[in-house]
Amino acid sequence: MLVQRDIQQWGNDAAEFKPERFKDGISKATKSQVSFIPFSWGPRICIGQNFAMLEAKMAMALILQRFAFDLSPSYVHAPYTVFTLHPQFGAHLIMHKI
Repeated sequence: MLVQRDIQQWGNDAAEFKPERFKDGISKATKSQVSFIPFSWGPRICIGQNFAMLEAKMAMALILQRFAFDLSPSYVHAPYTVFTLHPQFGAHLIMHKI
């Protein structure tokens, strides 16, 4: 909500409902800044998020039933923090059909 109502990004009328601010597109409304997050957290979260997460879990379950994974010999362990911990150079995996 802080980003959606920031006066520096949206102007003095940031708290007002003004759909006409988007008439020339999102980039002009936000002064070419990435500050429009329509499917964010809170009471107006994306209605399809739970269904999408269920589909992703089912797909992962099917993949994990049919394949085994090993780390590639070229894998270099180099974790770094963005918002969570990520492998800096990716996680190179070798898949084996079960």
